[in-house]
Amino acid sequence: MVWTPKQTGALLDFVAEDRLYAMWHLIAFRGLRRGEACGQPWSETNLDTHSLTVSSQLVQDGWEVEASDPKTDSGYRVVALDDDTVNVLKQHRERRDADRKEWGPAWMETGLVFTGGRLLAAPRQGDRLFERLVAATGLPPIRLHDLRHGAATLMLAADIDIKIVSDTLGHSDTRITRDIYQSVLPQVGKNAAEATAKLVPLQRTTKSEKAARKAAKDARKDKAKEADKPKDKANPQADTKKKAKRKKPQK
Repeated sequence: MVWTPKQTGALLDFVAEDRLYAMWHLIAFRGLRRGEACGQPWSETNLDTHSLTVSSQLVQDGWEVEASDPKTDSGYRVVALDDDTVNVLKQHRERRDADRKEWGPAWMETGLVFTGGRLLAAPRQGDRLFERLVAATGLPPIRLHDLRHGAATLMLAADIDIKIVSDTLGHSDTRITRDIYQSVLPQVGKNAAEATAKLVPLQRTTKSEKAARKAAKDARKDKAKEADKPKDKANPQADTKKKAKRKKPQK
């Protein structure tokens, strides 16, 4: 299940005050895997250069959670960040610093962007939190991993080059990106079809367009003529009746 852009926006608006909003936002727009997001360290997150480097992830085996290398060699990557995402991460960092001061000695520093003070311990916990938020919105149910799928389709819908989309997602081959995502949003295919059709000048299409323009022009002329016409004169029969009712002047 992949949401439309409108549905994704509805979720992000709904969870704007959630403590982990920045993680939902990052996955929705930049397509990080859940383990990559949970395991993203501040040391590899450079908000000044609008980028982050994916170099590790958190994996869960039963109750055990541990750091691991990215899923594939191509998982090691630099992900560009837009201005809004940078601002969201800055606000998240400010909130985290405030929490650390409030918690004092109870705070458990992990060095990770989305963990600290036991706010998030494992990818599966992120799954459960996300599922509860989605249920509260009333939107069609999706998994946290599906939010990554949505990021891919958003990039494709925005006409981002397939190589850039593939690199952002950490795919080893652009064919993976095409096979999985390119047909997910119907509008992406529709836009491609329209763009392709416009490249070929067809005579019948030209005639049809000319006929449509002429019809629209004639309609505007008729409307202008109607507007220029003087108002209808009074009904002659009504005028005759009014005259008949008038009394002759007395001598």
